[in-house]
Amino acid sequence: MCTSQLSDLNYRPALHRRPIFRQCHPTSVFLTPPKNTKTKTLKSPKKFKIYQSLVDKQSPVKNPTVDMNKLVEFLYEDLPHLFDDQGINRTAYDDYVKFRDPITKHDSIDGYLFNIAMLKQLFRPNFQLHWAKQTGPYEITTRWTMVMKFILLPWKPELVFTGTSVMGVNPKTNKFNSHVDYWDSIQNNDYFSLEGLFEIIKQLRIYKTPDLETPSYQILRRAAAYEVRKYDPFIVVETEGDNLAGNRGFNDVAGYIFGKNATTEKIPMTTPVFTQAFDAENSKVSIQIVLPSDKSLSSLPAPSKEGISLRKTEGGIAAAIKFSGKPTDDVVREKEKQLRSSLIRDGLKPRSGCMLARYNDPGRTWKFIMRNEVLIWLEDFKLD
Repeated sequence: MCTSQLSDLNYRPALHRRPIFRQCHPTSVFLTPPKNTKTKTLKSPKKFKIYQSLVDKQSPVKNPTVDMNKLVEFLYEDLPHLFDDQGINRTAYDDYVKFRDPITKHDSIDGYLFNIAMLKQLFRPNFQLHWAKQTGPYEITTRWTMVMKFILLPWKPELVFTGTSVMGVNPKTNKFNSHVDYWDSIQNNDYFSLEGLFEIIKQLRIYKTPDLETPSYQILRRAAAYEVRKYDPFIVVETEGDNLAGNRGFNDVAGYIFGKNATTEKIPMTTPVFTQAFDAENSKVSIQIVLPSDKSLSSLPAPSKEGISLRKTEGGIAAAIKFSGKPTDDVVREKEKQLRSSLIRDGLKPRSGCMLARYNDPGRTWKFIMRNEVLIWLEDFKLD
């Protein structure tokens, strides 16, 4: 998976609010649901079962000395090492730290580290921390993306999870003593979640992605039916098309990269081929081939055929829905309708128009493993 930096979203929020202390046992963690989030899984009342199982509300802690700001800063430094050779600092955790996600649970630091080591060996995870902030007197919430490849299967399927982790702090030891994960893509985040298991199985299916350069993007959120991605800027060679699933103009833009340009320069092939509709009626359609990232508009040869142009796409935030099979115009329109409906339902702001991304040569790829995507650019997306 291509990723990009997210400097504008990886912020460190100010933590100057005065905490409100509630009653809890001195050796247990106080957990409250993360505030101000639009993710449905975080609003589900089922999650409180997990909280109640980890919390014993008795006498309040007197004169707490936990420096929560310092622990937030520590997580920014420590969590990016979750799956690399350095690893996380185990001395920051109680011996009996409680870990829960929808399909896994451990009650000790050794079990917690074993789970990390197992994921590292089987999936080669790429973990990205988006933010960390205090959400309770003894609670810190983090938001993350994890992209994994299951190396035991021949086609090495890519599994993507995004979500939040609620980390509890023991006020007597100033160490973390609980870690509860919530996935964005499922409703039932209790352990053991059959929905979570089916989510993993669903992602093991085969999609054929050619070993070619693709536009660089980072996955910000994976919902049940779509992904939200942040794309870096990229350059396309384009010409007028006929409809979203059509091929009119493809030979012209392909000819440009095969040497039919002002300097007869051959340019490496990339994937996918985009077809973009700029309005809701699909009255104007452009077929595009993405050019390699090491190229610039000034370094590229001019097109030698009329009607072909070069353009820099500024990137931004897009939602994508993936599907296999032959992308006929009816199928693409239905996928666009489904995606737009899901985005509006989830409170996001889709722009007009859409893009079809076709990754495979239809003459050389079985239909059931073809990778196609419909993308819609978003307005005002915030990673809460």
